[in-house]
Amino acid sequence: MQPTVGVVDYGAGNLHSVLKALQRCELAVRVCTRPDELTGVDGLVLPGVGSFGACMDRLQAQGMVSALQGWIQAERPFLGICLGLQILLEVGEENPGVRGLAVVPGRVRRLGGGVKVPHMGWNALRMPRPSRLLAGIPEGSYVYFVHSYHAEPVDRGWITAVADYGQEVTAALERGNLFAVQFHPEKSSRVGLRVLENFARVLRGG
Repeated sequence: MQPTVGVVDYGAGNLHSVLKALQRCELAVRVCTRPDELTGVDGLVLPGVGSFGACMDRLQAQGMVSALQGWIQAERPFLGICLGLQILLEVGEENPGVRGLAVVPGRVRRLGGGVKVPHMGWNALRMPRPSRLLAGIPEGSYVYFVHSYHAEPVDRGWITAVADYGQEVTAALERGNLFAVQFHPEKSSRVGLRVLENFARVLRGG
């Protein structure tokens, strides 16, 4: 049976490119805006555009914060993209005082190093440790980023890929069935498609 992936929609952007990319991986796709819509879903994707605070406010209004935390704590497959990675952490400099999902200890800081912000463009990945999500992707592969903030987990053991942009930037996190990328796989050509295919493999029990 074709696995079903839920894509969380909190009203912050066009999901079309993410949905299309997941469908190319032969997944059934369901857009989810309420906790009850997670029933029967095999994995979740949280794409992200917008601000840390606005995202958390919207997810809270939808009743999705505790649902997402419960999903992750149950070790069910989850993929965060861009802001969907950042809100996994505890707090962010963009909106001080707003708490994230807090499933990854750490904080989100504004990019530094004298570079242009936001960071928009292709950067190479360095991979300090093996990763199921990045399996088969060569060291130095280029992916597409659009962001102004980056994640700094307390435990660097979460980090499976980094990129250089004026400083070392967290590009991917992974532990168990929790996966997240700062870059946009749906905009990253063949490399990005391989990332999503690897997530689809997780949903199929691979």
